[in-house]
Amino acid sequence: MTAIEPLPGDVYRYVDLLDSEEQEILARVRAFAETEIAPIANRQWAAAEFPHELVPGFAALDVVGLAREWPDRRAYSRLLTSFVSLELSRADPSMATFFGVHAGLALTSIDLLGSEEQKQRWLPAMRRMEKIGAFALSEPHGGSDVAGGLETTARRDGDDWVIDGAKRWIGNGTFADLVVVWARDVTEGADGEVVGFVVEKGTPGFTAEKMEGKLALRTVQNADLAFVGARVPEANRLPGAESFTDTNRVLRVTRGGVAWNAVGAMMGVYELARDYALERVQFGSPIASYQLIQDHLVTILGHVTASLAMAVRVAQMQDAGTFRDEQAALAKREATVHLRDAVARAREVLGGNGVLLENSVVRFFNDAEALYSYEGTREINTLVVGRSVTGIGAFVGHAPVA
Repeated sequence: MTAIEPLPGDVYRYVDLLDSEEQEILARVRAFAETEIAPIANRQWAAAEFPHELVPGFAALDVVGLAREWPDRRAYSRLLTSFVSLELSRADPSMATFFGVHAGLALTSIDLLGSEEQKQRWLPAMRRMEKIGAFALSEPHGGSDVAGGLETTARRDGDDWVIDGAKRWIGNGTFADLVVVWARDVTEGADGEVVGFVVEKGTPGFTAEKMEGKLALRTVQNADLAFVGARVPEANRLPGAESFTDTNRVLRVTRGGVAWNAVGAMMGVYELARDYALERVQFGSPIASYQLIQDHLVTILGHVTASLAMAVRVAQMQDAGTFRDEQAALAKREATVHLRDAVARAREVLGGNGVLLENSVVRFFNDAEALYSYEGTREINTLVVGRSVTGIGAFVGHAPVA
């Protein structure tokens, strides 16, 4: 007897790979997602507002930093942390993204690149969700090329650093207590490498403004951040962040998580489409009895299954220490490509009702576009994998051979 039953989309029972304690944790997450997140997801999406009232319940689950060891808690598998993301995204990709930014990007940055003092100072409060984290890398003029085109600067001035520049698309940015900020070191005599800082809310010279007009992951509070002579103490510089190579150490851990968010979203729309098809009667029969509708449902299920298999293997290889960048890139690429087709098919099963927010599918339809692009576009992930299989980097165009 398992502590949790597989979801309808988990036809090969991958959830059985978790140990009994991990299954119990995941069961609590599923219950929270189904009873607390899902019922208000459409309302929050329509309002483009974050449900801060859910944070205490979220914190009570104690699922932040599951993959690291704490004095009072063992380290759990990456597979568990990944299934947590799946369950959240099945209910609402926005809440999965909120969690991924806080517990993935922000916490991982401090855990991997911070000093022991910094970890003691910030991580326990982040685990309790008393302090929420954000991750500021993308800029107004730098998305995929942010490594080479990073414009935000940091200059050493005595015991402080002065940060100037702008960041864009920063999830949790309007309310985060801690923001991991990446900037180019322009101190006289420095090498111009990318360095990282933890900027705390209320720092003079640091402001955040909510981005308006966003039609995907609307519940996520993406922000434009501005740094105008923002002074940050040396004690807030991440000592392990000495170049963009170190930034990539964080991204290689979290990129595979986006594949899990995509699988969760596909799980969500698969169940919505299947349930609707069983209830909707046309021409005297449930539309689920018609071959073309069954083709849509089985195709979505195939997308879920193929993507989940890749995502599970990535998590297992992370646990084993044999994981490589191109494996996460391929999983993210394929899962989000499949997601795009899955949400379109689910919308088609619902017909005109598929564009009504009350039926939820259109929320997933729009959210899929954000998952498709963030943490590496399809094109960038293609080039990451292409470099691996050919040994040739094709990120920058080359002049034709004379």
